[in-house]
Amino acid sequence: MRPDEFHRALERLPAPLHDRALALRNDVKPRRCESCTAVGDAVRLALTAAHYDELGSAAQLLDTAEQLAARHHLACRTDLAAVSAGGPTHPDWPQHQPGRGQVRRWADTSARLTAATDASWKGRAGGIGYVASDGHYGLRSRHPGRVDPTGCARVLVSELRAVEFLLTAYDTPPAGMAVLVDSLPALNYLHRWQGGETGAMPAGYDLRPRHAGLQPTLVRLAELVARRPDLAFAHVKAHAHHPLNEAADSLAHMARRRVEEPFDVHARAHELVEAFLRDWHGALAV
Repeated sequence: MRPDEFHRALERLPAPLHDRALALRNDVKPRRCESCTAVGDAVRLALTAAHYDELGSAAQLLDTAEQLAARHHLACRTDLAAVSAGGPTHPDWPQHQPGRGQVRRWADTSARLTAATDASWKGRAGGIGYVASDGHYGLRSRHPGRVDPTGCARVLVSELRAVEFLLTAYDTPPAGMAVLVDSLPALNYLHRWQGGETGAMPAGYDLRPRHAGLQPTLVRLAELVARRPDLAFAHVKAHAHHPLNEAADSLAHMARRRVEEPFDVHARAHELVEAFLRDWHGALAV
């Protein structure tokens, strides 16, 4: 269910049910986690019931969604505590930040933090990915609907979205972090924003607020980059066997493929990142 469809459906709910459904809006997004999917299914069924004026059924389905969400979020918090203590992880634990993960072997590396981002498009399916030398990585698919704010510079916007996806993996991006991109046009925008030209945007990019009044992704990225002159953005040649760039490229392709080809993306992504980071850190040690 697209955000605009979700908010139109909310209008059919009276105030108490409206607020309860709105609090579960993030659970309606597509997930690879069975528990998250169950919550989203219950919310969608509640909205469907409201469409047919079955408000009693809608209320019961929201009760079910809230109970499922509460149990799942409790499990996530428990598993996060286990990870912090060095204990076993729950298989669904990474879903508290969908599409993100970390190879924890490299979490305490003392070398300068370096990361790479990339994007991939084919037809109407797209993907972005990032990997950092401390083991953080992420991948996200994109399959635009009828209303797409990207504009005509689809690949360029996706390259920049990948950088935003990387930087928001941290509460605060680490000081002095180096970010490698293989797109010179994307690098140009990053340097312009860092120099204070935050109003510069790719041609055709829609600057209207997104759902729930959020600023567009690239507007948020431009403002973040302008506040962080310590971040170093640099170009890396694509397909030149650079381990971090190759990892980010592979993650972006993986995200794009999973739009139409279901597979266990989490296990495959983790193994891929682990292999490329082993090469990266091995080269640094020589």
